[in-house]
Amino acid sequence: MIAYVLPTRNRPERLAQTLRRLGALPRHDAEVIVVDNASDPPSRAALVLDNGLPVRVLMRSRNEGASGRNAGVLAADPSATWIVMLDDDSAPLDLGYLEALRDAPADVAAIGAEIVLPPGPEGSTRRESGGLPEVFVGCGVAIRRSAWEASADARLDLLAGYDPSFGFYAEEYDLSARFIRAGGRIVHDRRFRVLHEKTSQGRDMHLILGRLVRNNGWVMARYAPEDDRLREIWRTIVRYGRIAHLERAERGYLTGLGGLVWTLGSQRRAPLNAEQWDRFIGLSACREALGGPRGVRRGERVAVVHPGKNAHVVHGVLMELGARVVSATDPEAPETLVVGTLSPGPMLDAIERATREGGRSGHSRILAPMGSAWAWPVDERADSMRAAA
Repeated sequence: MIAYVLPTRNRPERLAQTLRRLGALPRHDAEVIVVDNASDPPSRAALVLDNGLPVRVLMRSRNEGASGRNAGVLAADPSATWIVMLDDDSAPLDLGYLEALRDAPADVAAIGAEIVLPPGPEGSTRRESGGLPEVFVGCGVAIRRSAWEASADARLDLLAGYDPSFGFYAEEYDLSARFIRAGGRIVHDRRFRVLHEKTSQGRDMHLILGRLVRNNGWVMARYAPEDDRLREIWRTIVRYGRIAHLERAERGYLTGLGGLVWTLGSQRRAPLNAEQWDRFIGLSACREALGGPRGVRRGERVAVVHPGKNAHVVHGVLMELGARVVSATDPEAPETLVVGTLSPGPMLDAIERATREGGRSGHSRILAPMGSAWAWPVDERADSMRAAA
């Protein structure tokens, strides 16, 4: 059995649309648990969806943010072995993910979805940003219940599930790190497709950037090995400072930065070991993808395209492999294009863009630095990504 858990607050129309989408799926053995984070007025939902799925609404006395999901898991039927986390504006496009759940090896703690956004102005496919090869995105992930229960951490004084202090943003990074340290793996499977009807309406970028710098800084303070801790905290500060400047949200960023500095000393340490840390930041997946038999050769002319999350890791691996990193516009065309992001959704978007661009310019190969964190291949042809377009 599966339990869908989705928090909501003051978005009745979005919630109703998502419940209609869940009700339009073929009948399957599942239940729906809506966690109402103190909406005004309280959320309402039918007791049974059109396909027969039962629905329960849990009323919380205050806005618990992402950690409201914890109450949903505790309320789930004991026979639910997988918890599918959604937002009140996201829902599976089909039931292909059931096959992914059946195929998952016992050490897989969570399966991230391919999260599709509404089409852009020109009708192009866009995917949700965020996450890493072993970090999921909260609006589309299936979590094994036993892994959820094993995520409790005495060193951090945390019960199982999401840390309530995060509110929202980067809470998935925190939970993913605990899954890894408990011996689990996180994979992404393209048979699991989720539509996220994300809207910019009501999004306060000052609040968002403040939470992003504070919460991501906490993650680094908790889990980075001692030799990497200060460098990773500084990298976080710089990254979100740049984003805040682009979004004109410097005021919120500075508030969050102040909160991070004020609370750093109180963050308990639970560092990952070297192998776990390499997996968490995407280094292991990148080395596997670019250093394998079909990967980058020493001395090969390589251009990094569409840089994004943890692009520095991609560059570092190329240096390890002895590649000659050049510009994509170099007069002597690079032999290979390497996608420069480790965020799964943007990586897929970048593969499609780079495939079109590479086809026009005559590049022979396009490589994605994801490795076996894809449980389902990006492209059946391992030596080329051209078919992705």
